[in-house]
Amino acid sequence: MTLRLTRLALKTVLLSAGAVLLMIGLKLADPAPVAGLRHLTFDTLQRLAPRPEADLPVRVVDIDDASLAELGQWPWPRTRVASLVERLAQMGAAAVAFDVLFAEPDRTSPARLADQLPLTDRDLKRQTETLLQRLPDHDQVLAQAMRALPVVAGFATTEQPNDTRPGSKAGYAFAGTNPLEILHPFQGSVTSLPLFEEAVQGVGSLSLGQDSASGVVRQIPLLVSDGRRLHPSLALEALRVAQGASTITVRSTGASGEPGTASPALVELRVGQFRVPMTAEGELVLRYGHNHPERLVSARDVLDPDRSPVVEPRIAGHIVFIGTSAAGLHDRRVTPLGETVAGVTIHAQAVEQILTQEFLVRPDWAHGLETLLTALAGALVAGLLLHVTARYSALVMVGAIATLLAGAWLAFLKEGLLLDPIYPSLSALLAYFAITALLYLTTDREKRFVRRAFSHYLAPELLQTLEASPDQLRLGGEIRPMTILFMDVRDFTPISERLSPEALIRFLNTLFSPLTEVIQAHKGVVDKYIGDSIMAFWNAPVSVPDHAALACTAALNMQAIVEELNATDAFGLRSNGQPELIVQIGIGLNTGEACVGNMGSAHRFNYSVVGDTVNVAARIESSCKGAGVPILISEQTARAAPGFAVLEAGLVPLKGKSQPMKLFALVGDEAHAQTSGFQELARAHASLIAAIDARDAKEALQALVSCQLLAGPGLSAFYRKFLDRVRHLGPDERLNQATG
Repeated sequence: MTLRLTRLALKTVLLSAGAVLLMIGLKLADPAPVAGLRHLTFDTLQRLAPRPEADLPVRVVDIDDASLAELGQWPWPRTRVASLVERLAQMGAAAVAFDVLFAEPDRTSPARLADQLPLTDRDLKRQTETLLQRLPDHDQVLAQAMRALPVVAGFATTEQPNDTRPGSKAGYAFAGTNPLEILHPFQGSVTSLPLFEEAVQGVGSLSLGQDSASGVVRQIPLLVSDGRRLHPSLALEALRVAQGASTITVRSTGASGEPGTASPALVELRVGQFRVPMTAEGELVLRYGHNHPERLVSARDVLDPDRSPVVEPRIAGHIVFIGTSAAGLHDRRVTPLGETVAGVTIHAQAVEQILTQEFLVRPDWAHGLETLLTALAGALVAGLLLHVTARYSALVMVGAIATLLAGAWLAFLKEGLLLDPIYPSLSALLAYFAITALLYLTTDREKRFVRRAFSHYLAPELLQTLEASPDQLRLGGEIRPMTILFMDVRDFTPISERLSPEALIRFLNTLFSPLTEVIQAHKGVVDKYIGDSIMAFWNAPVSVPDHAALACTAALNMQAIVEELNATDAFGLRSNGQPELIVQIGIGLNTGEACVGNMGSAHRFNYSVVGDTVNVAARIESSCKGAGVPILISEQTARAAPGFAVLEAGLVPLKGKSQPMKLFALVGDEAHAQTSGFQELARAHASLIAAIDARDAKEALQALVSCQLLAGPGLSAFYRKFLDRVRHLGPDERLNQATG
């Protein structure tokens, strides 16, 4: 058993180590399904605790469906956009950022209309063109309006290479590794017309980081690179321009106070009075608030002078983003909160987050901590499964996963930390199910072995107990206190001589079947059938505390069954013309220490018991006929099963023993022992034994006569044997009368 446990423990350790290494390998590889699960976990944290509502100086002027319905389809003439900018300037906007590209000249400008006039008269066409060219260019009108207040224009990055690059208005200061060495440069861009880039005070990237699988925008790049220069995001540039700051300070690894890493990484930046933490790739992890309508102002309302008293307080002193939520313009994005919003609102939320300084951070040590927890979670579950049941291990596993989730939740809630509980949780789950499967297969194999080995010898309920606790089975042998039973058929030879082989087999089966059932019903184990004999034992392979009492009860029931089989002619002896044949059995019981276990060869063995206790039990059974009773038990059994109706048979010499042993006739159970008739018999029998020990023939004879009168026919043979012993004490006329 120890070797089996050692092998099982070794398999468990190896399996748990494999599970942990697999999870660590997956963590390093970070496949898309598991990464998606991690993102979903972080999204859930945001849904549980979104960024609180606050009245922040950020607004979105929305070119919504109502504005398009009233003012015409997009793109609007640049003069209308200029009117929008002028209205924002009049209302006191701190800065205006366009989430709109002005990459081509306005097709509605007078000069461009002149080329499209369908006039055939050359003079008229020339005069018309000259007149239109004197009118203000719409792009010039918008550029002039942009110069009236701080405006930020946008550009878009593309993966298709081109030579177009946006202008750069911000200055940069570096601490640590140059960001140009860290950021992957974009290959091409689409920019606003140079006219607009010259007129504005800032130029920012419109790009939003978007998960390619789910389409969820979880972070946006604050800085992008064209390989030669850095460019800020639209949100970052709007914040810089609104503060009147000229420089963005970028901090990366290698700076004073920053720990070194295997790969250079960005750490944080500062714009004006605001510090902004970044990911290693220069992104801001967004902490979203709900998409409240208060953040949006319809462009139609801004352009309507009658709405100024309502709109102006919402614009004055605010950073204003201009974008569109109109369905037909296809600028809709999904947030971790599960909301579909206009892309421009994400830029606005990024600025709001910076203003509130409520950031989500995934620290450098998060990966190491998660890897350590991945190993510990798997090892914890594996260790527990070796010492407690799978049910308790499951509770601990659930508790461990709940602790990991709660820890991730508290870190998010209190410090804005993004810690991944997924890999440690999966490690615990994988270790649990893998090891549980191993233990199940091992236990199932053990149960099959136990059932094969003991199904013919154990009662079903005892077999179930052994299956549930196979550790009680000590393979290889052990010394333990046991009660041994031997049963033999008296005068079997005359019976066997009168029966054919087939009838003899039926006879033995008829006898052994109910006797075996009785033994098993009283938690005994049938060791073997030896010809016309049965050997059984108690208190192995599972512990049976009251084994001596159960064995005594089984022996009494076995005797009763044989009497019933004779009475009902179950053996068919009377019906076959042999009424003189009566089946009688003798049973011997002994209690003491014996060695029990698997015995035999490596290829064939039996579960059996050996030792002096077994030999004595066999000798006791062979003494039953000489004692004149069907059941004899040793003094050790009588002491281990107090309360049964027993009568001392005296000192009986046993083969192989130098000294005779005191044996007892088992004549009834505890209930019989409490009857007045037996108690009177027991007193008379005690007087008989005392007189024999004192060699008082007269007193012995008187006691013997009392016992014969009280005992009845069932013990007549028993007391006839005592008569022989009393006769040897001395001459007495009454002995001859008793003998007669």
